[in-house]
Amino acid sequence: MKIPKSLLIDPEKNSVYGAFAVAVSIWAFSYSVIFGQVLILAYYAVWLPLILVDYRRFMRQLSSAWLPLLFAAYVCSSVFWSQAPGVTARTAVQYFSHIACAYVAARTVSVRTLTIGALVGIFVVLIYSLKVANYSEDVLDGTVNFVGAFASKNQIGFVGSLGIYFCAVFLAFYRRGRLSLILTAPVVLLSAYVLIVSHSATSMASIPAVLALVALLAMSKLLSRRYRRVIFLIGAGLLVVVAFVALNLGLMDFVLGLFGKDSTLTGRTYLWEQGWNTVQKSPILGVGYAAYWVQGFAEAERLWNEFYITTRTGFHFHNTYIEALVELGFVGATLVSLIMLRTLYGHVAAVIFRTWQADSVILAGVMVLLLIRSFVEVEILNPYIMGSFLMYFSFFKLARVPVTRTRRAQALQQQAEARGEADWPRHAGRPAAADPS
Repeated sequence: MKIPKSLLIDPEKNSVYGAFAVAVSIWAFSYSVIFGQVLILAYYAVWLPLILVDYRRFMRQLSSAWLPLLFAAYVCSSVFWSQAPGVTARTAVQYFSHIACAYVAARTVSVRTLTIGALVGIFVVLIYSLKVANYSEDVLDGTVNFVGAFASKNQIGFVGSLGIYFCAVFLAFYRRGRLSLILTAPVVLLSAYVLIVSHSATSMASIPAVLALVALLAMSKLLSRRYRRVIFLIGAGLLVVVAFVALNLGLMDFVLGLFGKDSTLTGRTYLWEQGWNTVQKSPILGVGYAAYWVQGFAEAERLWNEFYITTRTGFHFHNTYIEALVELGFVGATLVSLIMLRTLYGHVAAVIFRTWQADSVILAGVMVLLLIRSFVEVEILNPYIMGSFLMYFSFFKLARVPVTRTRRAQALQQQAEARGEADWPRHAGRPAAADPS
């Protein structure tokens, strides 16, 4: 029995396989530490073999992926100056293959399928965490927080915030009748419950802001592109002014107080200071990818001891840019910042300056969520992490890959063009004309 290629790699027809692959990926991102290499192998198995199905699909417009490829090459090359070359070599290869999986996913899975698969995966992940039902005491602020099967409250809080986000965008843009409400209700309820009991301030503060932005971008569909541009420029200017005033009037401390945090962000500012001191020793290239938090190294051991990290693993500077500066220097921090900003701007610009599309609205919201979290978490620099997968998926979705037609379809198109049939594009499935508004 032959399986049609379209059921595996055609974004319009592979919703079943694509949703399954995304769900497996989310399970691997969440619990590979618990279940070991079998989940990582499953993650590779659902994506990388698709290259063999139709390698031409993945070679088209490969040049559009030059920025992530450049960053991956730089990460791998850091083995030559790393203070822990063995760790750097292994982790860099994992990160490169992780980017490759995100590239395959972006070329074969639609945003709608990504959303459905994410909802399925998140639901299963949360069910398992509720079954494990672990709690952890934060020795710095004295609170007891739900962590489920995860290592920290921020990890499960991130999953909960993604569950709420994907439920919201699915109901807003992809809903099909009342059945959608029934199917998404358990996911949003579990996500909201986990978000509350985990006490993850970062997740609780970021998700309302992201949903508000998505609502604004969704309503911009009612406006012509001319008015979208004007409102976008005015809104961006007001946002900068409000942020500047808030910082100078001390409103930041008030907002932090609402979530039970002080101005030190539960020790994060001290961590940032320690990271910045390390940056001064090797500011251009850093100490090497994944070469700082290594057991046996004096600075890492000291910080693990000060923050009561008895496992001596799974810790970071709680800031993406400081982590990048420490490991990869100013070169690496610049590259990863460019990837994030290019992705965010690309999807926002697609909504504001071009024809409105729900896919760009959804991915813009994902990028804003990652951007907000990047200042207090590290979720895009590591392999097998949901944040980095979503960022690279969103980046690769910026490139519009042309659809391959059969020889018969190409012949029919040439005949139609020779006859001057104006309605050929509609019947042949070619892209419709751009919105003239």
